[in-house]
Amino acid sequence: MSGNDAVSRAVWDAGVRVAAAYPGTPSTEMLEVLSTYPDIYTEWSVNEKVSLEVAFGASMAGSRAFCAMKHVGVNVASDALMTLTLTGVKGGLVLAVADDVGLSSSQNEQDSRTWGRFAHIPVLEPADSQEAYDFTLAAFDLSERFQTPVLLRLTTRICHVKALVTVGERKTYPAAGFTKESTRWVMVPGHAARRLPLMFEREKALAVASAESALNYLDDGSDRRVGFVATGPAAMHVREAFPDAPLFKLGFAYPAPIERLREFAASVERVVVVEEIEPLLENELKAAGIAVTGKDILPRIGELAPNVLKPAVAGLLGETLPASQVAAPLPVFPRPPTMCVACPHLGVYYTLSQVKNVTVAGDIGCYTLGAGHPWNALDACISMGASMGMALGLDKGRGEADADRRIVAVIGDSTFMHMGMQGLLDIVYNRGNVTVLLLDNRAVGMTGGQNNPGNGRDIHNNPAPQIDFESLVKALGVREERVHVVNPYELPTLFKRLREETKIPEPSVIITNQPCVLVQDYRPKSPFMVEEDRCTGCGSCVDIGCPAIHVTRRDTVLKPNGKEVARSFVRIETAACTGCGLCLQPCAPKAIVPAAVAAKVQVLQQH
Repeated sequence: MSGNDAVSRAVWDAGVRVAAAYPGTPSTEMLEVLSTYPDIYTEWSVNEKVSLEVAFGASMAGSRAFCAMKHVGVNVASDALMTLTLTGVKGGLVLAVADDVGLSSSQNEQDSRTWGRFAHIPVLEPADSQEAYDFTLAAFDLSERFQTPVLLRLTTRICHVKALVTVGERKTYPAAGFTKESTRWVMVPGHAARRLPLMFEREKALAVASAESALNYLDDGSDRRVGFVATGPAAMHVREAFPDAPLFKLGFAYPAPIERLREFAASVERVVVVEEIEPLLENELKAAGIAVTGKDILPRIGELAPNVLKPAVAGLLGETLPASQVAAPLPVFPRPPTMCVACPHLGVYYTLSQVKNVTVAGDIGCYTLGAGHPWNALDACISMGASMGMALGLDKGRGEADADRRIVAVIGDSTFMHMGMQGLLDIVYNRGNVTVLLLDNRAVGMTGGQNNPGNGRDIHNNPAPQIDFESLVKALGVREERVHVVNPYELPTLFKRLREETKIPEPSVIITNQPCVLVQDYRPKSPFMVEEDRCTGCGSCVDIGCPAIHVTRRDTVLKPNGKEVARSFVRIETAACTGCGLCLQPCAPKAIVPAAVAAKVQVLQQH
């Protein structure tokens, strides 16, 4: 099982009744797997805050509940989290957070362990798939014992790496039912003030539990020059790099068992704290008067793999490592991310790249790739839904230098429902001069094509109410004349609409309406090919950015006017082409033709 698989199995075995999430790599598979288990309600929520609130509601009803998200999702959910830590929980509530250490698919590398300190809730940190399973079960017991949410902190390495896992059987826990208790569940200031001391007392009790927990243990060693304190996958890296060193491994990582760690520190010559990403535990140990080394020799970014640990500790000990142990990892062949063959976003960014004097505020999703080659058509991107607010700010904050600039915001369907609707409402309310491109591809595309309210199917692929984006944006106040639905494969129509709407000084929305090519709604057509003898090397089709178009030869020619022109001759990977027709439209010599027709012509010529 992967770590995500193992967590999902443990959630089911723990007798959970309700599980909710919003897709986000590396956490996505937890709910996808859970949705295949019987006797458990699962849902894709519209955002992480709603998913945590759904889980909390189930917990108030006395049922065990589960919520999963990636690290940046906790930022969205934190408004609820920071209050339900005061109310506490009834049925066990576990929040699994997947940190993207190494930035494989995220806009930042924040350390979610911080939320444990901030919200005064326990943090468990598994190191592999078996611990992901075991710790999830332990988290539900801990949650109900102390009536607290428990944060299960995972990283990409745990979520996606597979290992053998021994599992148990599902246990059932009857829902205890909701009990009216306004002083606990209604968090007005007076009630919250009375809950604060209870939260701090709970934290003290959790510290005692951590000190006694078998999840924190010493894996002793004979080489006592350096003892290590580590959590999660970092502990596995330490054991691999230093098999003979004493290692104090923390599974119940917050609150930390300070006195046990003090005893450990006294038993070795020096202590190195190995934690990804922030020096949270290191600072706590130093504040407790325990001499430790940590981020002064280890990086605060990326994974702390053996090739990072070994030279750092060797330097601490004044040793020189053999060259074989300090060699850089083998370079990986560069594979820049790009959009899929026939992606409906290709035409959007090709069009944006042709429009002059425009600033484009982007968002989180497949369409973030519009910032790359060959389009270079995205100027900003920070978080989900931010394109709307950024665009309005660019409009209202413009000076003389930008007086004639057109402002465009690009956002996907799932992101629009996640956090974009409020931003569009703000644009309308404050009379922003912004053109919004709402790219409806009927899926949460970047994380694997999950369903959402825009495609009319739920997490189980069953029929569900479907949002009408045209009606929705009108309901948010965009005038009917300023709302247009276009086919993104029709480049002239798209270009015309975009040029017209950016000239009108009021909010407007252009909705594209073609599905992601990787979901069941997409219907491929017959592929195309390039007739080499007709290709002039103009390269216009290359500017579309379709991965099925391969440049076979480049050269330069000198025009009669003395201007040097670069040429790119191409072929189309017919086996990959799905016949969207985007490349046909900018091809002046009409060198792109249906592959089937060309094949028939070739056969006739041969005979």
